[in-house]
Amino acid sequence: MTDTPETLFALVAGATETAAIDGISAAGADPALMAHTPSADAEILAYGRPVRAPVVPVSPSGCPTPAVVTRAVHERVDFESVVVDAGLAEPTGAPTVDVRAARGGDVRDPEPVPDAGSIFADARRFGADLPTERLVLAETIPGGTTTAMGVLAALGERRTVSSSLPENPLDLKREVVDAGLDASDLARGDLAGQPTDTIRQMGDPVLAAVAGLAVGALEADTEVVLAGGTQLATAGALVRHAGLTDDLELATTSFVAADDSANVRALAADNDLALTVTDPGFEQRDDHPAMAAYLAGEAKEGVGMGGALALADEAGVGMDSIRNAIETVYDRVTEREAAP
Repeated sequence: MTDTPETLFALVAGATETAAIDGISAAGADPALMAHTPSADAEILAYGRPVRAPVVPVSPSGCPTPAVVTRAVHERVDFESVVVDAGLAEPTGAPTVDVRAARGGDVRDPEPVPDAGSIFADARRFGADLPTERLVLAETIPGGTTTAMGVLAALGERRTVSSSLPENPLDLKREVVDAGLDASDLARGDLAGQPTDTIRQMGDPVLAAVAGLAVGALEADTEVVLAGGTQLATAGALVRHAGLTDDLELATTSFVAADDSANVRALAADNDLALTVTDPGFEQRDDHPAMAAYLAGEAKEGVGMGGALALADEAGVGMDSIRNAIETVYDRVTEREAAP
């Protein structure tokens, strides 16, 4: 890493037991291997393929992880990257910065993230000390839209979130979140203005780290871009409930923006987040399995896909070049899957 990179892309990776609830997440074809998804995503970002994780993250229908898209942009656009371990359930071969986070519990438990305060504080210090002009923050955590909904509910914000599934199981997520509120003896809005208590009782360790990084960076006058959909919008809400009013951008994909069930535009507006939406033009390659799956409504966002695409657009790298790179990275990461 150079002394002062213009842009630093930080992927925050972790796990929550909420992901084990049947029907919640598509982040992994085999539920038994889902715990490896964030570890594999980190490796794909760092190396362009999994190196230690035993699986290439795919949905049940075979849609590949958004890390394929983010890595494709990384191979066309010059930016530095770092992976933050915020409660990984399985080891990763990617170099990581540790914020001393344990894996998150089930959001239906009274206290799924007991170490939320210390995670936030560690991440805040790290964010404040990072030598960069702009920090782009991304996440990878299966089940994270459900814990995001839990956080939004406890904060008193609108609880609209997206999904990695074509049909957003909002009723199931609301049922799970309501059970979590009951377990924590909370009503909606009870924890407004209390971001770390909110995460401790209704969130996940990745949200604690992302919010802490954002707060620390903003306090150090670093530009912050939240790269993602409703989970990163939730991180933006946590920043606002921490009392910061600095400019804050949310960079997402056209797939999330088109998801009426997520209503990311309203969620961004509620928390004064400048919204950037980038369309990768996948309809130009609708015969490719990865791009066809996104067009069918799978994945939509994750691993900073929207932020990475925005960086490509800003750098003047055409989306046709990015689509070509996606094909290259897709072929590379699926080689091991196809091997006898």
